[in-house]
Amino acid sequence: MESVQAIKQRFGIIGDDPKLNRSVEKAIQVAPTDISVLVTGESGVGKESIPKIIHSLSHRKHAKYIAVNCGAIPEGTIDSELFGHEKGAFTGATQTRSGYFEVADGGTIFLDEVGELPLPTQVRLLRVLENGEFIKVGSSKVQKTDVRIVAATNINMFESIQKEKFREDLYYRLSTIEIHLPPLRERKEDIHLLFRKFASDFALKYKMPTVKLEDDAVELLVKYRWGGNIRQLRNVAEQISVLEQRRSIDAKGMRNYLPDMGSNLPAVISGKKAEGDFSNEREILYKVLFDMKNDLNDLKKLTLKLMQDGNNKEVQDENEGLIEKIYGANGDDIDEDEMTNEEMKLLQMPQPNAQARQEEKDKYYFAEEIEEEETLSLQDKELELIKKSLERHSGKRKAAAEELGISERTLYRKIKQYDL
Repeated sequence: MESVQAIKQRFGIIGDDPKLNRSVEKAIQVAPTDISVLVTGESGVGKESIPKIIHSLSHRKHAKYIAVNCGAIPEGTIDSELFGHEKGAFTGATQTRSGYFEVADGGTIFLDEVGELPLPTQVRLLRVLENGEFIKVGSSKVQKTDVRIVAATNINMFESIQKEKFREDLYYRLSTIEIHLPPLRERKEDIHLLFRKFASDFALKYKMPTVKLEDDAVELLVKYRWGGNIRQLRNVAEQISVLEQRRSIDAKGMRNYLPDMGSNLPAVISGKKAEGDFSNEREILYKVLFDMKNDLNDLKKLTLKLMQDGNNKEVQDENEGLIEKIYGANGDDIDEDEMTNEEMKLLQMPQPNAQARQEEKDKYYFAEEIEEEETLSLQDKELELIKKSLERHSGKRKAAAEELGISERTLYRKIKQYDL
């Protein structure tokens, strides 16, 4: 078995990051088997290298290796591309055609961007993975194939499954072994190494001296987020090699080729708001409301004590503590000009008799009991609403979530919480 360093050199993989080395090591270990592999990672991290390693180190290395970009094939023709079609199966099918699974029999098929596959095609692919059978478009004859599938995706597969865009059973079939490639921003030690390799390649290609970076430019290069990963770094190296007259680049020159470097704000990954953000905002709102309720209760206690015994020294000291809690650390500095008319009236009210004080106390505790009952019944009301919505939509979580105005993920969490 070849070493990790030998494999990286053979396939042009640059870098010595531990996460990268672990990914290559897993590819070497799984290659001799026929296990399906799912390669994950952001766009531009070099996922296409892993299936090539797996194929070249497997017993299928002398058979065909076909790479298919699932996102680049139109939905109407992808079944024909993968499984073939019979003559006359659809408009334009003037002759019988063999699909990739028939042509690559005994070899390996790399399905790039597998998360973009339409659902009907996913069903066909699942059948191939389960028993090696497929049917051409427009045919009723079952054919056999012996193909190893290595798939790759840059999307969150669990989110696709929850949104019913990808079949859960197919995901577990594809991801018997999952190999994750880290983004470039997590491989900071490799960034300058990669840039030097690209700059050297472009110098040979365009027959010009190699671009070199000064220390401040290297520091800027390492700190940059690299949303496009290795592909973006390669493009920047090529632009600098072609456009810059000087062969030594400082931070000022480098900044012109890095988007959004004029701002220190974090890069925005997606303009679309995540569904989970709404539940977080709701939790913050609940906290604010509960804090307001506590402040209101403290204000009630202060008002009641002022009405009960405004002339008692001990009570006044206690009231000052409550005032400081409600109005902040400078509560003792509040003067009459800053107080509202209502607060002035409360402080100037005559002391009530014992019966009046008891009546006010009864009113206060009665109000507290009502608030406590309403607070305790909030959970019951939420449970009741969820039950009714699920019953109305025959247990369909997606429709119920839309009616309740919450995300499907939040509804699923509530269902588990209430054991529905």
